[in-house]
Amino acid sequence: MRLVWTIIFALATGAAFAASPEDDYIAARDKAISAIATMESANEPVETRDAAGTKALADLEKRLSAILGPLAVAGFPATGTINIESLSDSDIGFGMLDGLRYAKSDDRPSLVATTRGLLERWLQSRAAEMDASFRLPAGIDAALKLDAFYTQAINSDAAFTGTLDFPLKKPEGADIAFARLGGWAQDIGPNPDQQVIVTLVKGNSVMIASAPAAPPVPKIAACDALWASADAAAQKFQEAYQASDLKDQKAYDAGNAAWEKGDADYRACMGEHLPGEPVFPALLAQAQELADHMAGK
Repeated sequence: MRLVWTIIFALATGAAFAASPEDDYIAARDKAISAIATMESANEPVETRDAAGTKALADLEKRLSAILGPLAVAGFPATGTINIESLSDSDIGFGMLDGLRYAKSDDRPSLVATTRGLLERWLQSRAAEMDASFRLPAGIDAALKLDAFYTQAINSDAAFTGTLDFPLKKPEGADIAFARLGGWAQDIGPNPDQQVIVTLVKGNSVMIASAPAAPPVPKIAACDALWASADAAAQKFQEAYQASDLKDQKAYDAGNAAWEKGDADYRACMGEHLPGEPVFPALLAQAQELADHMAGK
């Protein structure tokens, strides 16, 4: 009898410590990253490395599809492609959030889906970043309030800057519902291409949807004036820098500081004034509809 119970205990213990599909995915991802890094160190041909990366991403996409299952959100396709764009740390698109991206075309709304477990692991890795400029909090609630989260998680070639947060009503059954208006750009200053970004956490499911603001965000004269003034001041500092034989670093830094302050002041102004604009109810409704659809309504 003791032998029987020993066998049962061993089987139960083995089952308890068996790797989960998420564990298997992370192990496969890290193995692929390591293999490609080894190929780069050995100076193997670019074509060989690219082929290995493409094959590995396809395998990871298949694993994620099995973990997530088909998507059932109105306005988005049922199947997606891997959100990570590269497995080489020397490429743009490396280290993005582990998940699948769903979109009918490049210019249509997109949705990145993952699990709470994968998101928490990803945030833990960002919290441990040696480079402070890439560091994120480990908690989901805190991370969602930072523009850097969206920059690192769901886009690869531009930085996200927020304009305002929407007062969402959390859909029934959702644990977290957060929405922000903002845009991606490679430079600071007014960005007319605003996006409505909505994140919904429900049980083990995490979805981040991004859609062009509809209607478009209007210009607000008072905010444009703030930016124009800051831009003019920055330009004068930059002209002084260029005119200096020694390239006065103080003038250069002052110009950049004027641009950065002008950008922050402009976005704060937009955040203050936009809720009073005629378009705001429609923008809020767009964010709420995205949240409700992701929650299964």
